[in-house]
Amino acid sequence: MLLKEATARLTQSELAHLGTGEVGYIRKMRFEEISHCFPEAPEVDPRLDLWALFGADGTPILLTDNRSSTFYKAAEDELQTVSLH
Repeated sequence: MLLKEATARLTQSELAHLGTGEVGYIRKMRFEEISHCFPEAPEVDPRLDLWALFGADGTPILLTDNRSSTFYKAAEDELQTVSLH
């Protein structure tokens, strides 16, 4: 109930920026998504498992084939991390 009340009082812009600079999310990337989220990324072997770190607002921060690197980068940027499945 409290979440419903809180979101009812936030503007769309406030909701979009909730957690910016404080929260980052980590998720596994599909090969097809890379060029959309990381247009500057070099050619990548489609068989690689890739992981990405994004800011709370969806801003791409890091793309790597090493999941641990996403956590190190988040800690370096002082972001609390969450994982998306």
